[in-house]
Amino acid sequence: MWHALILCPLTPCFVGSLRSCSSADCFSKVMPPRKKRRPASGDDLSAKKSRHDSMYRKYDSTRIKTEEEAFSSKRCLEWFYEYAGTDDVVGPEGMEKFCEDIGVEPENVVMLVLAWKLDAQNMGYFTLQEWLKGMTSLQCDTTEKLRNTLDYLRSLLNDSTNFKLIYRYAFDFAREKDQRSLDINTAKCMLGLLLGKIWPLFPVFHQFLEQSKYKVINKDQWCNVLEFSRTINLDLSNYDEDGACFSWQNVHCRQWTWNHQH
Repeated sequence: MWHALILCPLTPCFVGSLRSCSSADCFSKVMPPRKKRRPASGDDLSAKKSRHDSMYRKYDSTRIKTEEEAFSSKRCLEWFYEYAGTDDVVGPEGMEKFCEDIGVEPENVVMLVLAWKLDAQNMGYFTLQEWLKGMTSLQCDTTEKLRNTLDYLRSLLNDSTNFKLIYRYAFDFAREKDQRSLDINTAKCMLGLLLGKIWPLFPVFHQFLEQSKYKVINKDQWCNVLEFSRTINLDLSNYDEDGACFSWQNVHCRQWTWNHQH
């Protein structure tokens, strides 16, 4: 560079410009820009591997989470055998442990709703087929998933159509399978479970059942109780004394309404 400057005639203007700039500025103007140092091949591979590992871990954790969220028949089957006996049935002992695990009392109405969703045929028992079919429809294969579904099951009682289906199901679910009627004590318990908190006249009706001589309730009577609770005013102002009530003998029904009105 300096040989080029000696050979080249310097004008006063050019010399002045050289004097006016700092050595660093002049050097930067004359010298070509420095190239960035490229990482060594080993460093480059290490960085790529680190990024790849990070991406894989993120993908793997997402995949595992997705697999855990997706319903698994195998996992549901393993869950069933945590409570079932050698006969492939969850019986009273297993049911007690099951209720404890999901944090629900056995007599809680949500257990009746769950039994309805499983289409269980016998109170206090879940068969393998009922479990798999019902839990598949609910997409539950673990205790935690079922716990998170309990609010949904309770909400079904707020729908009048679903409530009627559950109410009708309760009769067949609770009765002895060799009997066509429901014994009065079981009926009072089930009616209290289903209507006790939503029908203001239930305490009076329960007292009527306590004082009656009935030993059993048939399905027509059972269904008519629900209809009565939904259609008759609290003051019984729209009660027709000449009409049949619950399909029972009118004298007993009239006696109950007379007791309530006086």
